[in-house]
Amino acid sequence: MITIYVPRDTTACALGADAVADAISAQAAQRDISLQIIRTGSRGLFWLETLVEVATDQGRRAFGPVEASDVGALFDAGFYEGKGDKLALGLSEEIPYLKNQQRLNFARAGIVDPLSIDDYKSQGGYAGLSRALAMQPQAIVDEVKESGLRGRGGAAFPAGIKWQTVLDTPAAQKYIVCNADEGDSGTFADRLLMEADPYQLIEGMTIAGLGTGATQGYIYLRSEYPKAFSVLKTALANAYAAGYLGSNVAGSGKHFDLEVRLGAGAYICGEETSLLDSLEGKRGMVRAKPPLPAIVGLFGQPTVINNVLTLATISSIFEKGAAHYKSLGVGRSIGTLPMQLAGNIKRGGIVELAFGSTLRSLLEDFGAGTASGKPIKAVQVGGPLGAYLPASALDISLDYESFAAASAMLGHGGVVVFDDSVDMLEQARFAMEFCVVESCGKCTPCRVGSTRGVEVLDKIRAGEQRDDNLILLEELCETMEYGSLCAMGGLTPFPVRSAIKHFPEEFGG
Repeated sequence: MITIYVPRDTTACALGADAVADAISAQAAQRDISLQIIRTGSRGLFWLETLVEVATDQGRRAFGPVEASDVGALFDAGFYEGKGDKLALGLSEEIPYLKNQQRLNFARAGIVDPLSIDDYKSQGGYAGLSRALAMQPQAIVDEVKESGLRGRGGAAFPAGIKWQTVLDTPAAQKYIVCNADEGDSGTFADRLLMEADPYQLIEGMTIAGLGTGATQGYIYLRSEYPKAFSVLKTALANAYAAGYLGSNVAGSGKHFDLEVRLGAGAYICGEETSLLDSLEGKRGMVRAKPPLPAIVGLFGQPTVINNVLTLATISSIFEKGAAHYKSLGVGRSIGTLPMQLAGNIKRGGIVELAFGSTLRSLLEDFGAGTASGKPIKAVQVGGPLGAYLPASALDISLDYESFAAASAMLGHGGVVVFDDSVDMLEQARFAMEFCVVESCGKCTPCRVGSTRGVEVLDKIRAGEQRDDNLILLEELCETMEYGSLCAMGGLTPFPVRSAIKHFPEEFGG
């Protein structure tokens, strides 16, 4: 049987994947060619979507970017037998963009049917859970601590320490909460993982429950992700049917339930305590800390809150061992981080690399420079609250410590590229305006400071007492950084200060 793979994730479908799949089916029927189409997740090479793959004896052969209007010519050239035409890319695994990555979270993306547990298991899935089921809770937590895994949501807090706190806190009920409210600009790794390999997340959360004594988990999913919601609901039902969730996980007698809940459509609900309020049915408002959610979290009970990539990585750590994971990366930045190339970039998509590569390599070797062909002027890493880095800083190492030393942050790995036409004062203003719109309003430095920040930047734009207003802006940034209740207000100064520091001429400097 001829097997053809067509992605079904949000990006591929936005670029015509459904129409391509329909056209392939129609052409096959018209030509009396027997074949099956498997809808996978995307491999994350978005610049080649729709990427169509054909199974051959040598491996999968790729064609792309394919549009529905190309399908007739592909059949004429015999693509279903792996024969080439102008869209032929050769063996999928040999495409440099993919071959030069070090994939761990996305090792199965684009390869497996996202909803098939058999496919997942054939690629190493649930091996980690099998190992964890034979371990005591403390041994599970120790393995996570030994791996050096740090949270992939942005703060990079050691995951094992958070788990240890929950394990050590006595309670009748504990929870595992996955923060899947991916709202940073230029980020899509969480969405793609959930749409391409959902069982990886489900397995990781189940292991987290075993390690901390939690029997209930929730995936708090961004409401703008309907495809991910559909995939997760089906995957959860399949996991229950196969005995990997419920009161007798994999026949072990151990209990873990898991649900997916849609978010409230607010950026601030990506902050962990605001997320908890929303999950409890309240308006998402930031909570003061302490107490920490690991001690007093969801419904007042000990709660592990980790990002999608953090929890998904757990399955790999337990499958291959902490030592293998620890062998990747540099210094305290251990493992891999899926970087997400977006903005004015020629080849956008997921690039998963071990920590320690450079931003320049990411943008030039993988991204191939700007889509406009103009020089790169600025790069924002870490979402709308991340610092702007100038072209002269592109040789910075992609690790947490190097970015912190540069007063920047890796965050969730989102990378937004700007060419030399960008107005950096306007970008600084956008950061303040973003905070105005998305602040929960609970604390004055964030709520009022961001509003005053927009006003001050408008005065600078108009040439009103620029020197004095730049001093006032810096004082305002300091107040927001040290006085805000959470990172929403505390990090807004990052893009503002970096824009002034690296592009002073645009602020009248």
